[in-house]
Amino acid sequence: MSRINFEDALKLYDMDLFELGELADAKRRELHQDKTYFNINRHINPTNVCADICKFCAYSANRKNPNPYAMSHDEIMKIVKDVESRGVKEVHIVSAHNPDTGLEWYLDIFKKIKTTYPHLHVKALTAAEVDFLSRHYGKTYDEILDLMVENGVDSMPGGGAEIFDEKVRDYICKGKVTSDQWFEIHRKWHERGKMSNVTMLFGHVESRANRIDHMMRIRELQDITGGFNAFIPLVYQTENNYLNVKEAITANEILKTMAISRIVLDNVANLKAYWVTSTINLALVAQEFGANDLDGTIERESINSAAGAKSANGMDLNEFVSLIKDSGFRAIERDSLYNEIKEW
Repeated sequence: MSRINFEDALKLYDMDLFELGELADAKRRELHQDKTYFNINRHINPTNVCADICKFCAYSANRKNPNPYAMSHDEIMKIVKDVESRGVKEVHIVSAHNPDTGLEWYLDIFKKIKTTYPHLHVKALTAAEVDFLSRHYGKTYDEILDLMVENGVDSMPGGGAEIFDEKVRDYICKGKVTSDQWFEIHRKWHERGKMSNVTMLFGHVESRANRIDHMMRIRELQDITGGFNAFIPLVYQTENNYLNVKEAITANEILKTMAISRIVLDNVANLKAYWVTSTINLALVAQEFGANDLDGTIERESINSAAGAKSANGMDLNEFVSLIKDSGFRAIERDSLYNEIKEW
């Protein structure tokens, strides 16, 4: 069967929402039946001091968020000790591009976590952070990635992708990692036998065509490396940033984008409805529009909640499981690489 091309993928937006949903649901069930995956994880955002000014960001310390911070290693390790004792299996560490904390500051905390808790999965450093550290410390991407592996990083998150179209990037995050650099970093990471995720920030100034282009580029690299675990469409949050988008994207448009993602990305196994940015209710609906993963309990989240998302304190595990089951799906706890741990 031939793959969907750019023009036909774009036309899918003109379909009736529920007919489109049925197509995506058929793909989802072919891959995952009625399973919905999640993991028990904790997000740690160690610093909000950033050398870059992205117009969509409400997290970094600037005029709209005048409260800079950088956590000490003791503070981070205290969090890790606490969450590990409660069954958390992944720590997800991403933050701003802080020119003062230092490369060693990052590497040392990864090593401390991995040495103390070797069974914990460390997911850390977006491609944007890797690019920043490379530039700031005069090291190649290869050198930074090798240091990450040596110090215990298991997989990379998908942040920093935003929208791959360079005109849009130039407007919303000028000076940050370019789309070509983003792909180069992830390609190199995959060549080391490591897995990563890939995101797409949508619902701001991008067009539908920009979204399809974004998906097509992902599909192209995945054909070569097979290193993407999951695609994560992130819904832009409208508060406290400089894009000044007045109208939030509609639920209809979000669900259509989810469904089209499932159809276009035939070589990326998992589609994540990241409840942090979409709300838990819409994420649950997205299970019927192609999504087979709801991320996890998270426990605490600072980046999207700064822009208005209701995610600051994560999600109670039992409530999370009940919501999945009540919506007609099987709640499958997974590890960070999508190995099934247990059905709840």
